[in-house]
Parts: sequence; C-alpha cells; structure tokens
Amino acid sequence: MELVDVAVLDYRAPSLAANSISTHFSGDREAAVVLDVACGTGLVAQQMKRHGFGHFVGIDGSQAMLEVARESRLYQDLKQCMLGEGQLPVQWGLFDVVVIVGAFSVGQVPVDVVRELCKSTKPGGYICMTTRSNHDNLQYKASLERELKQMEEEELWTCVEYSQVEDWERAVSEQEHGYISGAVYIYKKL
Repeated sequence: MELVDVAVLDYRAPSLAANSISTHFSGDREAAVVLDVACGTGLVAQQMKRHGFGHFVGIDGSQAMLEVARESRLYQDLKQCMLGEGQLPVQWGLFDVVVIVGAFSVGQVPVDVVRELCKSTKPGGYICMTTRSNHDNLQYKASLERELKQMEEEELWTCVEYSQVEDWERAVSEQEHGYISGAVYIYKKL
C-alpha cells in the first residue's frame, strides 16, 4: 500500500469535518467520547482537539497508520479492524460523536458500514461522514446517499447538515485537474 502525503494533496476534509461537528455539537466537548473510524494517523482527532474535544477512540485497518496515531497521544484507545469485515469492535450506543473522513469512497469501505456507525452512536449523538464527489466516486456516492436517506426514512437519524465543498483536495488522477469536490454529512441519531 502506498502512503500518500496528504499535505501534498492539500487535504481539507479533516478540518472541514471538525468544523462541521463543532458547529452542531453543544455538549461538553472535553467529556464527549469520539469514535474516529478509519482514523489513519489521527488527522481528524488533531483538528477536533483544536475545537475542544479530548476523548478519542480510533479504528483503522492499517497497523502502520495506528502506530503513527498512537505516537500522537491523542487516543485513549486504538483498535485494528478492516471495515466491512464483521462488526465494529466497539460497544453500541457509547459514542457522543462518530466520525469517518476519507474512507467512504469506491474500493475502500462498503456503504453498509454506515449502519454500524449509527449503532455505535448514543441517541442524540452525531455522525459525521465525508465522501469525494469526483467522477470516479459518483456511483458510490449515490449508493451512500440512498442508504443515508433509507436510514432517515427508518427514523434512525435525521440529517442536520449536508455541505458540498468544491476545493476538497488536489486531483491526482490523469483525468482530473486542479481540485476535486467532496461532501460532508452530519446526522443526529434519534
């Protein structure tokens, strides 16, 4: 697996997600328990810490990424887990905020993982998700949005924010130039 330097991509998703969560979350941030799914090296936790959040549990499939996250000393607990292969290794209904940034895209995390994110969240808690809106990911994004809407119809949660962001990250494929767009979704569990 090739590790891409996200600074080179001008990767804005972690700060955009943290800003969105911060806008909606009105509880005690220091006491809030945040589940950072596909946490990677801890970019989202770093941004959320700037907004006053202090208690993080991280999950990622990569041991190498988890080692870097561990060295950041931001996480109270880190677990290795391949998303989509069995259920998340966490207690249901425990988390005030569940966040997944950068993993909901084609070839990465199956769309149905979104149900586990919801189950992991306390009633009244928030789930923040992001996905890319570039051409290669449009079919995946449509599937994700169908599942999000279905879960809203099942009264599992309600959408409190959907933001389309033009300058999401620098394009890296030969078919795309400049920046690709992305989306931030925030849901509140009912």
